[in-house]
Amino acid sequence: MKLEKVTEGSRTSRRYEDACAAAHALDLVGERWALLVMRELMLGPKRFSDLRADLPGISANVLTQRLEGLEAVGILVRLRLPPPAGSQVYALTPWGSESEPIFQALGRWAARSPLHDPSLPFSATSLFLSLRTMLDPARAAGLSARIGFRIGAETYLARVADGAITVERGPLEGADLVFSGPAPVIAAAIYGGQSFEALAGALSLEGDRALAERFVTLFPLPPKATSEASAPERRAPPP
Repeated sequence: MKLEKVTEGSRTSRRYEDACAAAHALDLVGERWALLVMRELMLGPKRFSDLRADLPGISANVLTQRLEGLEAVGILVRLRLPPPAGSQVYALTPWGSESEPIFQALGRWAARSPLHDPSLPFSATSLFLSLRTMLDPARAAGLSARIGFRIGAETYLARVADGAITVERGPLEGADLVFSGPAPVIAAAIYGGQSFEALAGALSLEGDRALAERFVTLFPLPPKATSEASAPERRAPPP
């Protein structure tokens, strides 16, 4: 009933009235900030304040609207953490979590844009989704390791094995290597070609230095797109 109310009430301004499933996807998540709110929940539930901190350009009012809209269409839910925390958090539903491949495809495609500015704010969740997107299985072949990350007050543990990577928020016990620093600085080491020496003071390493040197090479960026027009191959007419 809530979905019907939302869709009927926004029919004139927010719906495309198009049976294409891609158009319906835009009906659901096409509002500004909606996809980025979903992105920030990909690694687990967050409080309203955490979402605002990780999306510095969003206002409290707009964030409230997006959370309510995404909840209304079944993409996320509100939960109450058990004591002693007891705070309200937002979490993706199982269907909402199925959207990760969309972020991966969109991110890989947009990384080819000559206009992409990697110096803009970059959250921890953005970093880890990018690692899951850009990992080159061939470069990671034969590697089995646990890589820890300490970003602000949060800790994350990545596992590289069988040419794939998983990342979860949680303790760093058993990590072979730990990166500590802001997400943009870690990204500079992985994607920007910055040496660990150049980032000293902003980025620290604990553990296997040789593993760190290899790890940052596992995520090659796709080549930038050109401005040449794409057109069907033209063939000369038969004589």
